Amino acid sequence: MNSTQAKTRAMILKALGHPLRVQMLETLARGDCCVTDLHARSTICQANISRHLACLKRAGLVTERRAGPRVIHHLACPGILQALVCADNAALAAKKRRENEN
Repeated sequence: MNSTQAKTRAMILKALGHPLRVQMLETLARGDCCVTDLHARSTICQANISRHLACLKRAGLVTERRAGPRVIHHLACPGILQALVCADNAALAAKKRRENEN
C-alpha cells in the first residue's frame, strides 16, 4: 500500500469516527433521504446534519442529487456497512477478552 492509499483509507475511517455519521449511513442504507428526513430522525440541528453529510461526501461514502428544491442523499458505497459489522465483531471480541481476564 502506498501513502496515497493509506491517506484515503484514513480519511474514510475518520468519516466513520462520529456516531451520528455512522447512524446516517445506516439510515441511508434503508433508503435515500434529504436533510429534513435525517433531521426528523435526530436530535441535532439541520446545520450540524449538513456538516456531517459534507464529511461523508468528501470521503466518497454519500452522494447527492437534486429533486426539485430538495437535495436527496444516497449511500454511494453500501460495502462500507461491512466495515460497521467488522467493528461490531471487534467490539464483541474485545468485550469477551475483558470478561475472561476478570
